[in-house]
Amino acid sequence: MNIDLIYRVLLEEMGSHQLIKEAPMRNYTSFKAGGKAALLVIPHNIVQLQYTMKVIAKEKVPYFIMGNGTNLLVRDGGYPGVIVKIGSTLSHIRVTGNMIEAEAGALLKDVADKALEMGQTGFEFASGIPGSIGGAAFMNAGAYDGEMKKVVEKVQVLSQDGSRVYSLTAEEMEYGYRKSILMERNEIVLSVTLRLAAGDRDQIALKMEDLNARRREKQPLNYPSAGSFFKRPPGNYAGTLIQTSGLKGTSVGGAMVSELHAGFIVNTGGATASDITALMKLVQDRVFEDSGIRLEPEIRIIGEE
Repeated sequence: MNIDLIYRVLLEEMGSHQLIKEAPMRNYTSFKAGGKAALLVIPHNIVQLQYTMKVIAKEKVPYFIMGNGTNLLVRDGGYPGVIVKIGSTLSHIRVTGNMIEAEAGALLKDVADKALEMGQTGFEFASGIPGSIGGAAFMNAGAYDGEMKKVVEKVQVLSQDGSRVYSLTAEEMEYGYRKSILMERNEIVLSVTLRLAAGDRDQIALKMEDLNARRREKQPLNYPSAGSFFKRPPGNYAGTLIQTSGLKGTSVGGAMVSELHAGFIVNTGGATASDITALMKLVQDRVFEDSGIRLEPEIRIIGEE
């Protein structure tokens, strides 16, 4: 794999500040832990993103598409291919009636604030989720009483090789719990269109503040983490199972099961990705011994040990 060649080819279309060799991914993820990416690419527009994907396809290198880095851990050995970050330069939000179209890099908080401004209800649940709307649509993110599949009208998608832009309806996204068809296809969200309903601004604001107050009270927001670490098992809650197994406060190196909310693994300072994955396995094994339920991580873990 010739990362230097890919760097030189992409440099013809982008600025050097958009291409970072040996990028320390702890600086780009909410866990503040993990190894380096051989090359991190930050496209500033869809044309640059398409070109990047065409180069990646031509050179047949492994790649990973990331958003705001709030649901990602790169193992300490690093990622040997190209990580493409869709961020603030691809975050335009446009409103048409009760429809909001947001580019993939738009933060969920900003989209929720725009919905509030326009008096549109249905997206309050996402106002405190720290990720971007592209990642949320990709994995059907949700919280409290809402999830993306309830509000998505359509998703604009870019094929793996950058050659085709097309749209999928919410039904065609084949949404399930924390999954969509795009996870199987490994294709890229360009924008998301939401269909919301007219509502009362005061009531929308009150609901957003209530949900955010509940998050501040119940979630360990003072430590780096990736939010809820494990998927919710059918008929139960990961945090409840972990707490029942007496694992609150359990640590491996700088990684700890939060004492405030057992569903969170937090970085108390200097945690490595290996600390986090070792603690993950300890939790999985103990909970399985106690309950017969094998917890699955909700966060995406990539790279080499």
